[in-house]
Amino acid sequence: MESLNLAKLETEQQNQKSLKIDRVSTKEMLEMMNDEDLTVSKSVRKEIPTISKIVDLVYTSLENGGRLFYIGAGTSGRLGVLDASECPPTFGVSYELVQGLIAGGEKAILKAQEGVEDQPEEGKKDLISRNLTSKDVVIGIAASGRTPYVTGALNYAKEIGASSASISCVSKAKISEAADIALEIITGPEIITGSTRLKAGTAQKMILNMITTSVMIKLGKVYQNYMVDLQPTNKKLVSRAQEMIRDITGVDQSKAIELYEAANGHVKTAIMMELGGFSADCARKQLELNKGHISRAIRKVEKE
Repeated sequence: MESLNLAKLETEQQNQKSLKIDRVSTKEMLEMMNDEDLTVSKSVRKEIPTISKIVDLVYTSLENGGRLFYIGAGTSGRLGVLDASECPPTFGVSYELVQGLIAGGEKAILKAQEGVEDQPEEGKKDLISRNLTSKDVVIGIAASGRTPYVTGALNYAKEIGASSASISCVSKAKISEAADIALEIITGPEIITGSTRLKAGTAQKMILNMITTSVMIKLGKVYQNYMVDLQPTNKKLVSRAQEMIRDITGVDQSKAIELYEAANGHVKTAIMMELGGFSADCARKQLELNKGHISRAIRKVEKE
């Protein structure tokens, strides 16, 4: 069994700034935490060149019929599940396109499943159960950079020719060796020693948000800075969809509602109808020809 020397990991070292955190006022405690949180975005900023490579890797995969799999254990796994689960309602994609896998399965989202993360074969098995192919991309997430479950998954991805990336919060991470692109975001000692649900978790969430949001923009799921592929599944989202149509096209509220209804609640179609002067069917056709990119479709129509 692998011998662990956690003391060498940046995430496991003692934070000298919080040695008295158990003896200060509530206000001082919160200020200590917030001061440390302020360092996270700077750490992420330094790694944007590598994050950009991951975005392009994922975009290429999804543009060519592949899927994105996040895989991790504990907090890292939960963050992957969270980011994946928010893609369908935000960007209108299927729940198959971006998937989050966590050691121990769905029950581990709410309650820790001890020991599963130490089994590399479980990571491989979970990807096999999702029929991973060479078109797909796997992103392994582990704050410590050494989770066997994640390493097993990344090794399997490499074995079948799938693209991969790793996200860790330590230098010289073990999972970096198994990934095509390795991101090591150094967030340093936690305010509570070893509690990587704090700064490391914050950094991971920021990065996952950046990856999927950027990829979805590149896939045409955003027009200007509006999430035009959202799924209007409740009253609030229906209202938001109609407001987007109004704001983007410049029509009044009643016209926006009329366009929304004529497009059967599909925001992009409604926008194309107004901006291009199309019927609903023609608007849908133009979007289909341009892979859902409104700006690309409009430019093409203008040229013609």
